[in-house]
Amino acid sequence: MRVIGAGWGRTGTTSAAAALDVLGFGPCVQMQTMWEKPALAEAWAAHYRGEPADWPDLLGPFGATVDWPGCWEWQTFARLWPDAKVLLTLRDGPSWYESVLGSIHA
Repeated sequence: MRVIGAGWGRTGTTSAAAALDVLGFGPCVQMQTMWEKPALAEAWAAHYRGEPADWPDLLGPFGATVDWPGCWEWQTFARLWPDAKVLLTLRDGPSWYESVLGSIHA
C-alpha cells in the first residue's frame, strides 16, 4: 500500500482514485471495488462483524485506497504500511451533506 485515503466518500475520492491510477499508485480500492470483487466486500463485512481481517493479504493487489470502506480504517492501515502517504480529501459540510443526500441516500 502506497497511498491511504482518509477522506470520506463524496469528497472527491473518485477523482482522487483516477488520479492515483494515472500517477502509478494504483490500482486503487474504493467503494465501487466492492461491487466488482464480492469476496473483498464479504471480507469487509466479516471485519465489521468482529472477525479478524488479514489486511496485507486482502489489499495486497492494491497500491492505494480511498473512499469507503477504507477511510474507516486509515489509522490501522497507516500502522501496517508506515511508509505509505495518507491522503485526506475534504469538502465543506453543507456541500457534502447535499451531495450525500442526492447520491448515496437518494
